[in-house]
Amino acid sequence: MAMSNIRIVIKVGIADLNTVREPDIIRTLGLGSCVGAVIYDPAKGVAGLAHVLLPDSKLTKQNKINKYKYADTAIPILIDKLTSIGARKYALKAKMAGGSEMFKFTAGSDLMRIGPRNIQAVTEQLGNFNIPIIAQDVGGNIGRTIEFNPSTNMLKIRKVNKEETFI
Repeated sequence: MAMSNIRIVIKVGIADLNTVREPDIIRTLGLGSCVGAVIYDPAKGVAGLAHVLLPDSKLTKQNKINKYKYADTAIPILIDKLTSIGARKYALKAKMAGGSEMFKFTAGSDLMRIGPRNIQAVTEQLGNFNIPIIAQDVGGNIGRTIEFNPSTNMLKIRKVNKEETFI
């Protein structure tokens, strides 16, 4: 068997990001209120995935922050990493999943509604870079595992106790 047929799965942790080129695939586990943002150049066979934990780095009190953790810092970094491996900015497209409300809060504080705020923050960032969102599976109250294949540009979504779907 030729070496080129061996597909590697690149794993992205929480508050992390990475890039991949075909035939390899990229995966992140356990998206609850987090959003998995996939950005890809369909013609070049390259993709990146950010596992966004929180919407806005400006709200943190820490001096040294993990820039991969926040929508407003992770998305621009991911775009830079993609262009450095051959993606073309004008050709980028996005898919995203996650942003569940895993816990219902009776106080109704918007600060606690992390899932919807993550969805909104990622959507805004992609809009800032004129990257169209081709498909999304967001919201609800169930966790997701996602896997993107740059060979097919399909995002596989696994939900707890549900069938796999592809978007």
